[in-house]
Amino acid sequence: MSDVEALKAEKNGLIAEMIELQKQFMDIEHEKGVTGKDYFASQDGLLKDYRHVYAEKAMRVVDLSHQIVGSER
Repeated sequence: MSDVEALKAEKNGLIAEMIELQKQFMDIEHEKGVTGKDYFASQDGLLKDYRHVYAEKAMRVVDLSHQIVGSER
């Protein structure tokens, strides 16, 4: 596997994880609703670290995308 293929595989894996996080978030939202307090200050479950984890994955996807095409961020 080439370096670019490895980067693409990592990027695709992260995107799949992000989609799964979104699905889990939507399930919680549909089951019991999500308030602003839940979203920004939850202390338990998926919502506790959701924004942080999702943002880290999203930034890694951006970095990988730049590496794949050879541009700089």
